[in-house]
Amino acid sequence: MKRPASLRLRLLAGTLAWMLATIAATGWLLQAMFEEHLAGQFRAELAIHLEQLAANLEAGADGRPVLARPLSDPRLERPYAGLYWQVDRMAEAGGAGQTAVLRSRSLWDAELAVPGDRLADGERHEHRVAGPQGQSLRLLEQTLRPAETPDAAWRLIVAADEKRLVEPVDRLRTLLLAGLALLACGLGLAAAFQVFAGLRPLARLRDELARLRDGDRATLGDDHPREIQPLVDELNVLLRRNAEFVERARSQAGNLAHAVRTPLTVLANAAAGADGELAALVRSQVATAGAQIDHHLARARVAANAQARHGQCAVRPVVDGLVRVMQRVHGERGLSFVVEGDAQTAFRGEAQDLQEMLGNLLDNAGKWARSRIRIGMGATDGMLVIDIDDDGPGIPVAARGELVRRGRRGDEQVAGSGLGLAIVDDLASLYGGELALLDAPGGGLRVRLTLPRARPSA
Repeated sequence: MKRPASLRLRLLAGTLAWMLATIAATGWLLQAMFEEHLAGQFRAELAIHLEQLAANLEAGADGRPVLARPLSDPRLERPYAGLYWQVDRMAEAGGAGQTAVLRSRSLWDAELAVPGDRLADGERHEHRVAGPQGQSLRLLEQTLRPAETPDAAWRLIVAADEKRLVEPVDRLRTLLLAGLALLACGLGLAAAFQVFAGLRPLARLRDELARLRDGDRATLGDDHPREIQPLVDELNVLLRRNAEFVERARSQAGNLAHAVRTPLTVLANAAAGADGELAALVRSQVATAGAQIDHHLARARVAANAQARHGQCAVRPVVDGLVRVMQRVHGERGLSFVVEGDAQTAFRGEAQDLQEMLGNLLDNAGKWARSRIRIGMGATDGMLVIDIDDDGPGIPVAARGELVRRGRRGDEQVAGSGLGLAIVDDLASLYGGELALLDAPGGGLRVRLTLPRARPSA
């Protein structure tokens, strides 16, 4: 069966996925806005240089353009500094640019190759072209008609290295990635803390339910968060109602047993002083009916105790007390009782129920043992294991299942009602345990009783 997915992991995965998607979108948007801002500044700077170039150009005596004053940016005076201007003379208005007639010192002996497009008067075009030394340039151009020679047209060109756009964006990207990664780590830790802290009340509720199952408490606490407390209140109502139903059923079973015992007692008293086959049959059947009543009353009581599981008891004192009783009951046979195992083991249930189960088993072992009975105690997988070994004749494997059935006896010559093993099996089942008949290591029968174990902290 596939195990359900963890709610904690699902919440954390969903939060982290949404958070990472949001951070990635935010990073992309910030970078796009920064690039757009830089591009706008870059175009604005080219436009300023283009306007300065147009303002400082004059027509010379031969009609060629002359720069009246140098432009203010010092990069225009350094060769290949990344900022350039150039003036082409156009053959006719709106025609393609011809050989450059004037250019900035930063171009040195190079010329800008401008696409041959047509420009209307005052219109500006933007291009990307290759510059000196393989630079990638962004270019802004427009036409100008000097007042002195209205038939001539000049093409004014200003270009700058795009590296001034790429490098800031690269630096921003590096810083942005580092900052967003740090932000993602911080938000991830915050999300993990929020998920674990938010689900902590559920872990506490689980612990309380475990303690309720183990019998350490009767109801759940009333100091949970307001989102969980209504559920806890409903569970407590259900627990109290269930306890009331169990108590009512136990009371009715007791009343019924009392009502039945009265006529049985009358019958037993009537047959006590009589002889004959009928009187013997009445006495036998009354004894059997009394044993059945005791069995079912014990079953009803243990069912309630096993469901509530508020009690717990140490095993060793119960075993020691029963051994002393059995030594007196079977004293004429000289049986030896050996108790071994962990003295700290504890049963998660009522001591009276443990006494009834072990009492039946020890009494049964005392009837069949030749000389020795061993009681071993241990624990495995959270369960209490009690082995009772006798050195008697043992029981064939095929007959063991029949002996656990109610009323079946291994030997009609041995006193008893035949209900001992059946009672123990029923009571153990009600507690979630089991009864098993095995071969004793030294010969004879081993009866293994498995019951819920109390927590070590108890």
